[in-house]
Amino acid sequence: MGKEIYYPNKDFSKQARIKNMCEYNDLMEEAKSDYEGFWDKLAKEKIDWFSPYTKVLDESNAPFYKWFIDGKLNVSYQCIDRHLDTKKNKAAIIFEGDRGDKETVTYLELYRNVNRFANLLKNEFGIKKGDRVVIYMPMILEAAYAMLACARIGAIHSVVFGGFSAEALRDRIEDANAKLVITADGAFRKGKAYMLKPVVDDALSKGCDSVEKVLVVQRNFEDITWVEGRDVCYNELVKNQSNECEPEVMDSEDPLFLLYTSGSTGKPKGVQHSQAGYILWARLTMEWVFDIKDNDTFWCTADVGWITGHTYIVYGPLASGATTVMFEGVPTYPDAGRAWKMVEEYKINQFYTAPTAIRVLHKTGEDEPKKYDLSSLKVLGTVGEPIDPPAWKWYYEVVGGSKCAIVDTWWQTETGGHMISPLPGATPIKPACATFPLPGIMAEVINKDGTPVEVGEKGYLCITKPWPSMIRTIWGDDERFKKSYFGDCVKDGKPVYFSGDGAVVDEDGYITITGRMDDVINVSGHRLGTAEIEAAVKKHSNIAEVAVVARPDEIKGESIFIYVVLKEGDGSFGINAELAKEINSIISTEIGNIAKADTIAVVPGLPKTRSGKIMRRILRAIAKGEEIKQDTSTLEDPSVVEAIQKAVNG
Repeated sequence: MGKEIYYPNKDFSKQARIKNMCEYNDLMEEAKSDYEGFWDKLAKEKIDWFSPYTKVLDESNAPFYKWFIDGKLNVSYQCIDRHLDTKKNKAAIIFEGDRGDKETVTYLELYRNVNRFANLLKNEFGIKKGDRVVIYMPMILEAAYAMLACARIGAIHSVVFGGFSAEALRDRIEDANAKLVITADGAFRKGKAYMLKPVVDDALSKGCDSVEKVLVVQRNFEDITWVEGRDVCYNELVKNQSNECEPEVMDSEDPLFLLYTSGSTGKPKGVQHSQAGYILWARLTMEWVFDIKDNDTFWCTADVGWITGHTYIVYGPLASGATTVMFEGVPTYPDAGRAWKMVEEYKINQFYTAPTAIRVLHKTGEDEPKKYDLSSLKVLGTVGEPIDPPAWKWYYEVVGGSKCAIVDTWWQTETGGHMISPLPGATPIKPACATFPLPGIMAEVINKDGTPVEVGEKGYLCITKPWPSMIRTIWGDDERFKKSYFGDCVKDGKPVYFSGDGAVVDEDGYITITGRMDDVINVSGHRLGTAEIEAAVKKHSNIAEVAVVARPDEIKGESIFIYVVLKEGDGSFGINAELAKEINSIISTEIGNIAKADTIAVVPGLPKTRSGKIMRRILRAIAKGEEIKQDTSTLEDPSVVEAIQKAVNG
């Protein structure tokens, strides 16, 4: 299966932006021969500048690279205003709620709604350029309005995934020193109301002194507590605001947003993205990877709480002048045909989802796609984790009717947009393979010293030249930024960006991602730091030691497997359901349900070197049921390995 090659649909290729590998190679050659000239041409073509930049790239303070120096723009203008002359009556966002309620918003309506929201932020809360606003929202239109309104007035938004707990929300609010929290009473999922506002109340009950107000959008109209003097209702207040709001003139390097991602230490990292470089790449990847056209309807099933939702629900599609779909629910409710029904109804042209969702849809409704007219589909995408060949094959043959290209995209919160991906009209595809770097992206699989790896050998996936949409820093922690991303690999004697992922290159130059090379677990495409989970587990009063590892999962990609050593016990080891319940309850409170463990095993000890380092490779092998091939003679107590195996396997 891995050797099989699928060639692009010839009819699709004829009208694609990049029609063949010769055109791709020409673009790559252009970037290699004149890197700044390559980006200069694209920035002039794709961005409506208020005033032009004076220099393309400033490398004088590497790795704090700056792009399009002195250029002035506004991202909200780039996504909305510039389309009004030709597209004001075109659908900008199609919203479908969990219960089937629908609303279509044109570009003119989007302009008015965002302006009203922006005026509300300015007039009622005094939010100004540079202020941080935390958005803790469900997948409703107001989440997109809030993001674009912040961009319009120059406020820095930090969207926190609505599944995160009060503790996780509090950490992010405090780190950003946010002035305002925007939330909703709750929303709907699988036909039932769920709540968000109580989580915000809990988060703000123990700290978060920077927060002055909480703006609440009423979505499910369930009863909530209103804190007098702090909480304000959006629904009524927004009606009194003007439809007009001048976009703030922003510098190309001003921060656009922060997005917190799990790190290999317990504290989440506030990834900081800038204005111009980010929006340029969001638009370019929409055009190149999805081949988005003027009349296309694009559906990304992610949540705006993750980078995928930022770039490929809100900013990328709107900067491209396309129609983007926002969906509140889950693709399997009320049945496994929900997603395909929506594709048929809205005539979706590009469908972008996670391998987890594909595996669930495959498992729960293998033949469901055949019941619907999916002929509008042109490009299928996957995001968040490597996709396995069986899921890829079903996606290609059954959903795409063997005519749609599958773009298996590799990228990260830190990269802002796709880095390695097939081009749908050009790239011959190998299933479950990310293929080649996009034009202008110098992604390489190397050893730590910068030398290339042998064909088929695992190496470090690095990006060896700066690119416009890259992370600028970790909010408030420049040293951690350097250490996290530029402290592992060098090329030509200079530190280069290390993604944290391993990869292999085959004899044809195709890149396949092998997964994380640090202690981060990828659950359903969501990156969770093992240190963050371990810190939560240690809050259980009877836990002496803990180690968290990943175990392959046929639905989620990876599941969480936790080894615990008890302070006091009855001498029995193995899977303890009662303890697992208690620990998962703590994890749910500290981080959120997404981080709950599938397996928790009580063990007599952990495999440690004589210096005290836990040998996680051994624990990963035991969790997977693999033979232990590592040398255990260097362990402080080699006999503990057999004892752990016995505890886990019974």
